[in-house]
Amino acid sequence: MAGASLLALIDDIATILDDVALMTKVAAKKTAGVLGDDLALNAQQVSGVRAERELPVVWAVAVGSLKNKLILVPAALAISRFLPAAVTPLLMLGGLYLCLEGVEKLAHKWLHAAADDAPHDAADALGPADETIDLPTLEAEKIKGAIRTDFVLSAEIVVIALGTVADASFTTQVAVLSGIGLIMTVGVYGIVAGIVKMDDLGLHLLSRSGSVARTIGRGLLLAAPRLMKALTVIGTAAMFLVGGGILAHGIPAVHHGIAHAAELAGGVPAVGGLLAASTPLLLDALVGIVGGSLTLIGVKAFAAVRAAFGGKRKA
Repeated sequence: MAGASLLALIDDIATILDDVALMTKVAAKKTAGVLGDDLALNAQQVSGVRAERELPVVWAVAVGSLKNKLILVPAALAISRFLPAAVTPLLMLGGLYLCLEGVEKLAHKWLHAAADDAPHDAADALGPADETIDLPTLEAEKIKGAIRTDFVLSAEIVVIALGTVADASFTTQVAVLSGIGLIMTVGVYGIVAGIVKMDDLGLHLLSRSGSVARTIGRGLLLAAPRLMKALTVIGTAAMFLVGGGILAHGIPAVHHGIAHAAELAGGVPAVGGLLAASTPLLLDALVGIVGGSLTLIGVKAFAAVRAAFGGKRKA
């Protein structure tokens, strides 16, 4: 009897592990799109750091990402169980934050005067030219900014993964969400670490005697700055795509309108497939730009009103 019970227990555990593995695979596929955006954003966020501080910064952000998921996984499980209606509004707030970040980056690049740009550029690059810049403080701010952005993207990953296991047992939900969180963190920041150290690897290979190694090293040195510039653009675009996508999905009329536009675009001869795939992305980005711009206007207006009332009180 005891042996039969033990075998039954082992069979149940094996079944649960098989379900967890299958659902984790499904969740990983559904979150792959956000993973790409997460990679671009985080590679862009930690770029520009001094060479000797690149890996410590990536490690600090990775640890912060794990802490984010230690908060988000239990919070998502609790909210989905006791207050499921709050999931979408909370995600939309995160989406607005990403869109606001994107608009602020564009505004800083295009609208600020050259005199205002100089100190910001030095701060963003953590450059060594100005000895008055407090590099540890600026590095800490860069890490905090990357962790804040990661929090929003991690929240979306966790919620998407939660949707794939909504009908599963609580134990399976915990296992799948924990597994996805760990896999995504290790995967994203492992790749980010590789990207930011491409130039160092190129220099190392260039110093080798073999012609193949030197050729690869030269190629990495040429590719590294171009890749970082591309990731800067992709990272900003990803803010609008992810943030706008969250906002669009949270507003049924907008979501259905985008789906209808994609369907109409798909009917265009010859290029229908391309248009059907690109139309939702472009419209999500447009929603992100509009949402971020309106949020920035609201934030600036609130700050102006607060400053005005604060000045009157002091007077």
